[in-house]
Amino acid sequence: MTFVLTRNLTKGPMEETDREAFATSVQRVAGMLQRPDQLDKVEQYRRREARKKASVEARLKAAIQSQLDGVRTGLAQLHNALEDVKDIQSSLVDVSKDWRQSINTIENLREVKDAVVQHSQLASAVENLKNIFSVPEIVQETRELIEQGELLQAHRKLMDLECSRDDLMYEQYRMDSRNTHDMGLIRGYFGEVQGLSEELAKQLWMVLQRSVVTVRRDPTMLVSVGRPKRWKERMFQVLEGTVSTRIEGSQSETRESDKMWLVRLLEITRKYVLDDLIVVKNLMVQCFPPHYNTFQVFFDLYHHALSARVQELAAEDLEANEIVSLLTWVLHTYKSVEMMGHPELSAECDINLLEPLLPQEVVDDLLSKYIQTFTSNITGWLRKALETDRKDWYKDTEPEGDQDGYYQTTLPAIVFQMFEQNLQVAAQINETFKEQVLRLCLKQMTSFLHRYREEAVAYKEDHLRDRQRPQCYVQYMIAIINNCQTFKESINSLKKKYSHSTEPTQNDAAIEKTLNEVAKDGCQFLLDEVFLDLEHHLNELLTRKWLTGSHAVDTICVTVEDYFNDFAKIKKPYNVEMTSEAHRRVVVEYVKSVMQKRISFRNAEERKEGADRMIKEAQQFKGLFRKLSPDEDKEWLCDSITAIAEVFKLTDPTLLYLEVSTLVSKYPDIREEHISALLAVRGDASRDMKQMIIETLNQNKSSLPPGTPPIFKDITVPTLASMAVPKLLK
Repeated sequence: MTFVLTRNLTKGPMEETDREAFATSVQRVAGMLQRPDQLDKVEQYRRREARKKASVEARLKAAIQSQLDGVRTGLAQLHNALEDVKDIQSSLVDVSKDWRQSINTIENLREVKDAVVQHSQLASAVENLKNIFSVPEIVQETRELIEQGELLQAHRKLMDLECSRDDLMYEQYRMDSRNTHDMGLIRGYFGEVQGLSEELAKQLWMVLQRSVVTVRRDPTMLVSVGRPKRWKERMFQVLEGTVSTRIEGSQSETRESDKMWLVRLLEITRKYVLDDLIVVKNLMVQCFPPHYNTFQVFFDLYHHALSARVQELAAEDLEANEIVSLLTWVLHTYKSVEMMGHPELSAECDINLLEPLLPQEVVDDLLSKYIQTFTSNITGWLRKALETDRKDWYKDTEPEGDQDGYYQTTLPAIVFQMFEQNLQVAAQINETFKEQVLRLCLKQMTSFLHRYREEAVAYKEDHLRDRQRPQCYVQYMIAIINNCQTFKESINSLKKKYSHSTEPTQNDAAIEKTLNEVAKDGCQFLLDEVFLDLEHHLNELLTRKWLTGSHAVDTICVTVEDYFNDFAKIKKPYNVEMTSEAHRRVVVEYVKSVMQKRISFRNAEERKEGADRMIKEAQQFKGLFRKLSPDEDKEWLCDSITAIAEVFKLTDPTLLYLEVSTLVSKYPDIREEHISALLAVRGDASRDMKQMIIETLNQNKSSLPPGTPPIFKDITVPTLASMAVPKLLK
């Protein structure tokens, strides 16, 4: 009946499984026989599926056999367990029977148990009797040992006293835990033991506080410190206070007593810390158990104490140089081989794992404060340096020359020594800060050079009020010009040394522009000085006196050459530029004397005599400037004098137009009034001829070639026409 029921229950699921298998088989066969050519392989497919079926049936039989073997093994183990349970049950019955029979026997042994307890107490009392009677003596010995510094021996006797006291109190508690009277008697009898313990602790902490000194003198005394009463935690607390006190106690001077107080403090601290840690490594580590990790503990204590100390210093109102000293010590010296990275310490610890002595925000605040202070200081330093240099300009002695004899003052050296010192200091901190300080120096240099230019102008104006003073005006103006070149060279040197960037900055352009302006102004001031001395002789040119015989040009040449003997002390390229400008101005002044119509030739003889004289003097000027500047080809400037002379020298008025047109083609900046002035000086040109020449030339306009300095552009003709805006030939 059970079989039928089971079969009926399983029949439904089995049929469902058969249907699913049949459907799957149909689907597989349909997939294999989708094309007509696959019908030829039916037999092959049938054999392959038969092999798969046989393989599956074999694996299924093996699995079922394995399951049956497991069931058989499990049934055997259950049978054995049942037998063991029956044996244990039987044994427990026997044990219960024996226990009931032994209850009376146990009651009879109670008296024996009490006797054993009493014997144990008496044995303990006998054992401690000697110590009990000798307590006062041991207390006295312990006190003497503490006073003598024999702390390890004192600790041993103190331990004996404490053990005796604790054993007696334990026995009393075990006998009668409620008998507080006897417990009080024991505590009172051993009352001095606690006082000895406190006295010993006091001595130990005193030794610890002097541990770094003590270990050098008597390491055995320090050995006793780490042993007693498990005072390890308290010991490290005392050591922490000792290290902090040692760090804080290294300051012996203040800013008021010594400007270098911080440098001295940091150096003393460095030496103390390094010496102490070497002593800890070589001597103190041996005085404590290895698991104390003594060196690492001291290393960390010194690091934290130093961190706290430098943060206190950073919070003070430090000056700029003190900020740099502190940051250099914190960022570089601290982890260098001169301190925590010392070879004797590096084997014991990894300095790369140390936290920074100063938080980054504190470092940033200090750097910002330094920049503010440095900006203020450098402005004052530059102003003071310029004031000192300006006072030298009024001395009665010439400025010193460099190795090549060029005049110079000490201003560039002072300024760039100042920059160099601050950049060297900034480089000790990091590259970014160094670049920042360099940019600040160059920015301040821009403002400084504007003041330098203003002072040079003021110096010139002072001199013009009394040309006898300052006595060495020319020499110091030369030095001012030369300083511009020195400034340029020094700036390039600084940038090359302290900056990795090769890109020009806005400051570079401003500095270059201002230095060129200062040098140009200085050269102009010196030329003004020359032409002030030449003014009288220039006024003689193209006059009746000049025509009849004058040494004005001779004097002009001698004067210019004399001045340029001094100007030889001007550095290149300014000396070359100055010679060229002097050449141009001499020619312009000469041409100006023509345009001022100081003379009008009366006849052809005078025109020839005047023209010949002009040609001769043009040659004199050429010779002068060829001598002053052999490498410069500026003879075309003097050729303008010769060209004008040819206009005067012409004897046939009908060719005058051709000669004037030649002049205009060479010098396109010549204007109508210049032509009129030339014809007026010539003295034989009618009004109609002048008008015809000017109108014809206007029709043949030309322009000045690029880069050619003008000669006629700034020359005015003293007529009513000159009051109007000059008009170039068109």
